[in-house]
Amino acid sequence: MDLLETDFLTSEILKCAFKVHSTLGPGLLESAYQTCLKYELQKNGLSVESEKAVPLVYEEIKLDCGYRIDLLVESTVIIELKTIETFTDVHLAQLLTYLRLSNLKIGLLLNFNTKSLKAGIKRVVL
Repeated sequence: MDLLETDFLTSEILKCAFKVHSTLGPGLLESAYQTCLKYELQKNGLSVESEKAVPLVYEEIKLDCGYRIDLLVESTVIIELKTIETFTDVHLAQLLTYLRLSNLKIGLLLNFNTKSLKAGIKRVVL
């Protein structure tokens, strides 16, 4: 997928996220936003996997450590959902780790516990 296609895809994801946030508002559990965002994305014709397992491979061993991507869109963009006060370095590190372990390049960190979702978006390119 080239840069223009990736930009279009992340734009479509964010449109769906804004719709979910404007309909539901802040204050719900992460799982509620995850389910609703997955529904919106699929309704818009996008392929979405939720709770996608990501193994850790170290040299010749594969560790199934329980790492799970919240949403994987079109096998290209990782979405990590949060319902927190504010992002910390740990949240960014988590997304970067998922990108490295999955060999993907684009991730979105979305915090639905904000008055305006615009304040709760971080786009990460590895």
